[in-house]
Amino acid sequence: MESIKEQDTNNYWEQLERLEKLIRASELKAGILFSFHSLILGLFVDKLQNFEKVLKDNTLFVVLVILWAIAVFISKFFCFRCFQPNMKLKYRRNVFFFRDAAKNFKSVDAYVKEITKICQTNQEIVKRLSEQIHAESVIIDRKFFNVKLAIQFFLLSFIFIVLMVIFWLFVEFI
Repeated sequence: MESIKEQDTNNYWEQLERLEKLIRASELKAGILFSFHSLILGLFVDKLQNFEKVLKDNTLFVVLVILWAIAVFISKFFCFRCFQPNMKLKYRRNVFFFRDAAKNFKSVDAYVKEITKICQTNQEIVKRLSEQIHAESVIIDRKFFNVKLAIQFFLLSFIFIVLMVIFWLFVEFI
């Protein structure tokens, strides 16, 4: 088995690139869901006058609209949480964490000195990159958890839309 000193760090950098792609994919999914909700809400508000009679006369339709709105709100909430997962992770200062690089060094020279020291041995690079991989993995896990819930509530909202349309068609034409 290879020791840490002999490891090539390229696989760590490749793993970080793969994780960055997963972060972008989760945020793209959340953005698409958010756009669909906005489109559907816009259509509903635009056509609200068509539903005026059934909204006034039928409590069941009002309940379906309220349930739909709640499902949309919850789905959008999880979309937002995907963009801001809000986690409190504790790691030692790491030159590969963007916030640490930007905030924890008094000067560029201090940062350069620290990263130069770390990059002298593969053992330190591997440790720091491993911390970065772990942090991004936790973030991605939280993002995909939020996207999954956003999708589930989107599907639920879509079911309520279908039920509302069926109910409206039944009331209007039968």
